[in-house]
Amino acid sequence: MQRAAQRDDRAQRQMRGKRLSRVLVCAAAVPAVLITAACSSDSGDSKSKGADSSARQSAGSSAKPSASASPTVQAAAYQKLPAACAVLSKKTLADLVPNAASSGKKGTSDDPSSRASCSWSSLDNNGVKGSQFRWLNVSLLRFDSDTARGAGDAQAHTYFGQQVKDAEAVDGAKNTKEIPLSGTGTEATAVRYDLKKKEGLFKQQTVVARVENVVITLDYNGAGLAGEKTPDADDLTKAAQQAVKEVVGSVSSANGGSSSGGSSSKAPASPSQSASKSASPSKSPSKSASSSASPSKSAARKS
Repeated sequence: MQRAAQRDDRAQRQMRGKRLSRVLVCAAAVPAVLITAACSSDSGDSKSKGADSSARQSAGSSAKPSASASPTVQAAAYQKLPAACAVLSKKTLADLVPNAASSGKKGTSDDPSSRASCSWSSLDNNGVKGSQFRWLNVSLLRFDSDTARGAGDAQAHTYFGQQVKDAEAVDGAKNTKEIPLSGTGTEATAVRYDLKKKEGLFKQQTVVARVENVVITLDYNGAGLAGEKTPDADDLTKAAQQAVKEVVGSVSSANGGSSSGGSSSKAPASPSQSASKSASPSKSPSKSASSSASPSKSAARKS
């Protein structure tokens, strides 16, 4: 019985040992479960934070302003020029250059739609009394609107002022007088002066007029040669002004407008203030204008 009691005691001790081992094994498994749960929780938080960050970046990129619109300038009023040798009627030519050839001498141009000119000369020989000389030249320059240079009429306004200054600064000119003209295009000015040459005393008239984006420069001079009397400057100025009005009408007619030489348009605003239609991409004549001599100087040399 003692041995049986000992066996029972050993059996009980073995059973208690097995139960303790199972408890220790279960206790050791708990931290691993907690660690796994914690990792799973951190992984979810990281994904959530990444999604939030991506959403914020997407919202930020969509909030960026779009590219600014391309700058525009007001389209030029006139897109072409009339034939320079046809801008004056036969009657007007007969009055200004009575013995001129039936057709004038056309100037050369690499772009007739932007730049054109024509000249006429007349020598009325009165025998022993001498002769009356007349020379007439008409030049037209058209400016296109351009995003870099600005509106065509503003460019023309600047060139108009330059032409007037050039006419006033001719070498050897005497008794220079500037006369603002009304009712002739958008703006117009006549500059007249005396120019002494070996042939005689020449009376020079230069009338510069602007109609929208086109500038007209008309040079008209006269002289009494070999004993003939010197022509009256007032008469020449009046004739030149009437001729310019006719040229203004020809420019308007060539572009589908009326042939009237008057205009109530005001001087243009700065190019930066003009913004409506897109500018025409055609070639701007300002480069060829700046490289050529002023008509008034050319007239003085040719006369």
